Amino acid sequence: MRNNRFIIDRLTALWALNESGLGGFLHVFNTPFTGLIVGGIAILLISLIAYYAENKWQAILKALVIVLIIKMAVSPYSPFGAYVAVSFQAIFGALLFSKFSWKGITIMVLGMVTFLESALQKLLILTIVYGTELWEAINLYGLWVQKKLNFISDTSTSTFLISLYLAVYGVCGLLVGIFIKNMIKIISEKEEVDFYLESNVNAIERDNNKTAFKTKVIWIWLITVTIIVLAFSVFGGHLFGWQKGIYILLRSFLILMLWYLVLGPFLLKLVRNYLSKRESQYKEDITNAMDLFPYFRRILSHTWQDTKQLKGYTRFKYFMANSISNCIHFKLKSE
Repeated sequence: MRNNRFIIDRLTALWALNESGLGGFLHVFNTPFTGLIVGGIAILLISLIAYYAENKWQAILKALVIVLIIKMAVSPYSPFGAYVAVSFQAIFGALLFSKFSWKGITIMVLGMVTFLESALQKLLILTIVYGTELWEAINLYGLWVQKKLNFISDTSTSTFLISLYLAVYGVCGLLVGIFIKNMIKIISEKEEVDFYLESNVNAIERDNNKTAFKTKVIWIWLITVTIIVLAFSVFGGHLFGWQKGIYILLRSFLILMLWYLVLGPFLLKLVRNYLSKRESQYKEDITNAMDLFPYFRRILSHTWQDTKQLKGYTRFKYFMANSISNCIHFKLKSE
């Protein structure tokens, strides 16, 4: 087996590519389930780093700092929540793998807990921005549907939807854990074969799509507020109406402005100041990782085409395993 330090460096670079969004795995899949796939791949790479590392805590935390610095450099408009999610995955993974074996239930616990954290983070944000009125509006819609169906349930619609949402994320996390265990077995047992590439590649581009992100936030806010206002106006009767709708509109607008103009930039500045202080310590690791990005993207595209004879889950499984293996073992033809 090759030097484990070399393998961990390659896995760290692949993790950074996955988090930075510069044409990595998602570019191949072209799927709307961005959060689930990015999170699942991150957990897979964290688990592999733990598998190859002797000091799992130290190796994962070092990789995390490098990943966050690269994310800050190539995706400067990533929201604060994205840094929180990545950090939680890595720190919780480092804690688990440093205390327990990477085999069996540990990976499934990591998948389930990190997926549930992601889901709870979204629910918390919705509640902070729109208040409990959001869930009241959902209950009004649910009550209207139940009356149409002549079916009345003791469980509120919001409780049912939240429970279902958390259950789906929890089950997905468990399935991801099982999948990762299979991936590690395939990759560790795979014969080490050098994968050669030409040395001429394009330079790394940066993700500066700040306008698209802001436009998405505005559209989500407008649609959500409209749905809530309609619920209170149409189904709320005399107890609710337009007054509550206007309150929700103003409340959510002020909270979003406070977050995006004051709190968000302040917290991001704290994160960037911390990462900037650590950047010089890992300058060589960061440069080496970013130099690998163009090669990794070519490997992912090549491997996706190379597995086209396979179908469905089998193709996905071997694409993931072969991509990671090829990224670990590739060489330039000039070497």
